[in-house]
Amino acid sequence: MRIFFPVSLNLVGRRCVVIGAADDREAVEKSAALAEAGADVGRITRGEDVREEDIAEAFFVISTPQDEALSERLRELADKHRTLLCCIDQPKYGFVAMAAIAKAGPVRVAISTAGLAPRVGKVLKKALQKVMDTKFERFIGVLAERRERTREEHPLPEESALRRGAAIEAATGFEAEVAFRYPEWFEP
Repeated sequence: MRIFFPVSLNLVGRRCVVIGAADDREAVEKSAALAEAGADVGRITRGEDVREEDIAEAFFVISTPQDEALSERLRELADKHRTLLCCIDQPKYGFVAMAAIAKAGPVRVAISTAGLAPRVGKVLKKALQKVMDTKFERFIGVLAERRERTREEHPLPEESALRRGAAIEAATGFEAEVAFRYPEWFEP
Protein backbone atom coordinates (compact mmCIF):
# COMPACT_ATOMS: atom_id res chain seq x y z
CA MET A 1 0.00 0.00 0.00
CA ARG A 2 1.39 3.39 -1.05
CA ILE A 3 0.90 6.49 1.00
CA PHE A 4 0.94 9.69 -1.05
CA PHE A 5 2.18 13.02 0.28
CA PRO A 6 -0.70 15.55 0.13
CA VAL A 7 0.17 18.81 -1.61
CA SER A 8 -1.48 21.67 -3.50
CA LEU A 9 0.11 22.93 -6.70
CA ASN A 10 0.43 26.50 -7.96
CA LEU A 11 -0.31 25.93 -11.66
CA VAL A 12 -0.71 29.54 -12.79
CA GLY A 13 0.72 29.76 -16.29
CA ARG A 14 2.03 26.18 -16.22
CA ARG A 15 1.37 23.85 -19.15
CA CYS A 16 -0.88 20.96 -18.12
CA VAL A 17 -2.18 18.26 -20.45
CA VAL A 18 -5.31 16.15 -19.97
CA ILE A 19 -5.66 12.96 -21.98
CA GLY A 20 -9.14 11.49 -22.32
CA ALA A 21 -12.03 11.22 -24.74
CA ALA A 22 -13.96 14.40 -25.54
CA ASP A 23 -17.01 13.03 -23.71
CA ASP A 24 -15.05 11.56 -20.77
CA ARG A 25 -16.61 13.24 -17.69
CA GLU A 26 -13.43 12.85 -15.62
CA ALA A 27 -11.22 14.40 -18.33
CA VAL A 28 -13.66 17.29 -18.76
CA GLU A 29 -13.78 17.91 -14.98
CA LYS A 30 -10.00 17.74 -14.60
CA SER A 31 -9.53 20.17 -17.51
CA ALA A 32 -11.97 22.63 -15.93
CA ALA A 33 -10.31 22.34 -12.51
CA LEU A 34 -6.86 22.95 -14.01
CA ALA A 35 -8.16 25.99 -15.93
CA GLU A 36 -9.77 27.31 -12.72
CA ALA A 37 -6.33 27.02 -11.07
CA GLY A 38 -4.83 29.20 -13.82
CA ALA A 39 -3.08 26.44 -15.78
CA ASP A 40 -2.45 26.57 -19.52
CA VAL A 41 -4.51 23.47 -20.35
CA GLY A 42 -4.01 21.28 -23.39
CA ARG A 43 -6.45 18.46 -24.27
CA ILE A 44 -5.67 15.28 -26.15
CA THR A 45 -8.80 13.27 -26.81
CA ARG A 46 -7.14 10.19 -28.29
CA GLY A 47 -4.31 8.40 -26.52
CA GLU A 48 -2.72 7.39 -29.80
CA ASP A 49 -2.29 11.10 -30.61
CA VAL A 50 0.06 11.74 -27.67
CA ARG A 51 3.45 12.97 -28.91
CA GLU A 52 6.62 13.08 -26.88
CA GLU A 53 6.70 16.88 -27.13
CA ASP A 54 3.23 17.04 -25.50
CA ILE A 55 4.74 15.48 -22.38
CA ALA A 56 8.16 17.16 -22.64
CA GLU A 57 6.55 20.61 -22.58
CA ALA A 58 4.09 19.82 -19.77
CA PHE A 59 4.49 20.42 -16.05
CA PHE A 60 1.60 18.10 -15.18
CA VAL A 61 -0.20 15.40 -17.18
CA ILE A 62 -3.48 13.70 -16.26
CA SER A 63 -4.57 10.64 -18.21
CA THR A 64 -8.04 9.13 -17.75
CA PRO A 65 -8.12 6.14 -20.16
CA GLN A 66 -7.76 2.73 -18.53
CA ASP A 67 -5.13 1.78 -21.10
CA GLU A 68 -2.10 0.00 -19.63
CA ALA A 69 0.02 0.46 -22.77
CA LEU A 70 -0.71 4.21 -22.89
CA SER A 71 -0.07 4.59 -19.15
CA GLU A 72 3.23 2.71 -19.43
CA ARG A 73 4.32 4.95 -22.33
CA LEU A 74 3.30 8.07 -20.41
CA ARG A 75 5.32 6.92 -17.39
CA GLU A 76 8.41 6.44 -19.54
CA LEU A 77 7.99 9.92 -21.02
CA ALA A 78 7.27 11.47 -17.61
CA ASP A 79 10.43 9.87 -16.20
CA LYS A 80 12.47 11.10 -19.15
CA HIS A 81 11.13 14.68 -19.02
CA ARG A 82 10.56 14.91 -15.25
CA THR A 83 6.86 15.62 -15.65
CA LEU A 84 4.27 15.12 -12.92
CA LEU A 85 1.90 12.34 -14.03
CA CYS A 86 -1.46 11.07 -12.84
CA CYS A 87 -3.00 8.03 -14.50
CA ILE A 88 -6.52 7.89 -13.07
CA ASP A 89 -7.25 4.55 -11.33
CA GLN A 90 -3.77 3.30 -12.29
CA PRO A 91 -1.57 4.61 -9.46
CA LYS A 92 1.36 2.35 -10.29
CA TYR A 93 2.11 4.49 -13.36
CA GLY A 94 1.82 7.96 -11.87
CA PHE A 95 3.45 10.19 -9.29
CA VAL A 96 0.22 11.97 -8.36
CA ALA A 97 -3.02 10.60 -6.88
CA MET A 98 -6.06 12.80 -7.35
CA ALA A 99 -8.00 13.79 -4.24
CA ALA A 100 -11.72 14.43 -3.96
CA ILE A 101 -12.09 18.19 -3.52
CA ALA A 102 -14.79 19.98 -1.56
CA LYS A 103 -14.72 23.69 -2.28
CA ALA A 104 -16.30 26.95 -1.22
CA GLY A 105 -14.88 30.23 -2.48
CA PRO A 106 -11.10 30.03 -2.04
CA VAL A 107 -11.28 27.11 0.43
CA ARG A 108 -10.32 23.65 -0.86
CA VAL A 109 -10.49 20.52 1.27
CA ALA A 110 -8.76 17.56 -0.33
CA ILE A 111 -9.73 14.01 0.61
CA SER A 112 -7.54 11.07 -0.30
CA THR A 113 -8.06 7.38 0.41
CA ALA A 114 -4.81 6.57 -1.46
CA GLY A 115 -7.00 5.07 -4.17
CA LEU A 116 -8.18 2.31 -1.81
CA ALA A 117 -11.76 3.48 -1.24
CA PRO A 118 -12.76 6.13 -3.80
CA ARG A 119 -16.47 5.80 -2.90
CA VAL A 120 -15.66 6.76 0.72
CA GLY A 121 -13.78 9.80 -0.58
CA LYS A 122 -16.80 10.79 -2.66
CA VAL A 123 -19.15 10.44 0.33
CA LEU A 124 -16.85 12.59 2.49
CA LYS A 125 -16.60 15.20 -0.27
CA LYS A 126 -20.39 15.35 -0.65
CA ALA A 127 -20.90 15.76 3.12
CA LEU A 128 -18.30 18.50 3.36
CA GLN A 129 -19.61 20.26 0.27
CA LYS A 130 -23.08 20.32 1.84
CA VAL A 131 -21.89 22.18 4.96
CA MET A 132 -19.47 24.43 3.09
CA ASP A 133 -22.42 26.53 1.96
CA THR A 134 -22.78 30.22 1.08
CA LYS A 135 -22.75 31.19 4.78
CA PHE A 136 -19.41 29.39 5.22
CA GLU A 137 -18.06 31.07 2.09
CA ARG A 138 -19.18 34.48 3.39
CA PHE A 139 -17.55 33.74 6.79
CA ILE A 140 -14.23 32.96 5.09
CA GLY A 141 -14.53 36.20 3.09
CA VAL A 142 -15.13 38.25 6.24
CA LEU A 143 -12.15 36.58 7.97
CA ALA A 144 -9.97 37.42 4.96
CA GLU A 145 -11.09 41.08 5.08
CA ARG A 146 -10.37 41.28 8.82
CA ARG A 147 -6.96 39.71 8.29
CA GLU A 148 -6.07 42.23 5.58
CA ARG A 149 -7.29 45.13 7.72
CA THR A 150 -5.16 43.87 10.66
CA ARG A 151 -2.10 43.61 8.38
CA GLU A 152 -2.62 47.21 7.24
CA GLU A 153 -3.03 48.42 10.84
CA HIS A 154 -0.01 46.43 12.09
CA PRO A 155 2.46 46.06 9.19
CA LEU A 156 5.71 45.81 11.16
CA PRO A 157 7.50 42.43 11.48
CA GLU A 158 7.58 42.80 15.28
CA GLU A 159 3.75 42.95 15.24
CA SER A 160 3.39 39.42 13.80
CA ALA A 161 2.27 37.99 17.18
CA LEU A 162 -0.44 40.64 17.34
CA ARG A 163 -1.61 39.76 13.81
CA ARG A 164 -1.62 36.04 14.62
CA GLY A 165 -3.58 36.67 17.84
CA ALA A 166 -6.18 38.73 15.99
CA ALA A 167 -6.65 35.94 13.42
CA ILE A 168 -7.10 33.34 16.16
CA GLU A 169 -9.55 35.54 18.03
CA ALA A 170 -11.59 36.21 14.88
CA ALA A 171 -12.05 32.47 14.22
CA THR A 172 -12.75 31.61 17.87
CA GLY A 173 -16.23 30.12 18.09
CA PHE A 174 -16.14 28.46 14.70
CA GLU A 175 -16.59 24.72 15.18
CA ALA A 176 -17.24 21.69 13.03
CA GLU A 177 -18.77 18.34 13.95
CA VAL A 178 -18.08 15.04 12.22
CA ALA A 179 -19.93 11.73 12.55
CA PHE A 180 -19.69 8.50 10.58
CA ARG A 181 -22.28 5.76 9.99
CA TYR A 182 -21.10 2.38 8.73
CA PRO A 183 -22.86 -0.28 6.65
CA GLU A 184 -24.72 -3.00 8.59
CA TRP A 185 -22.36 -5.70 7.29
CA PHE A 186 -19.45 -3.94 9.03
CA GLU A 187 -21.08 -3.55 12.44
CA PRO A 188 -20.68 -6.47 14.90
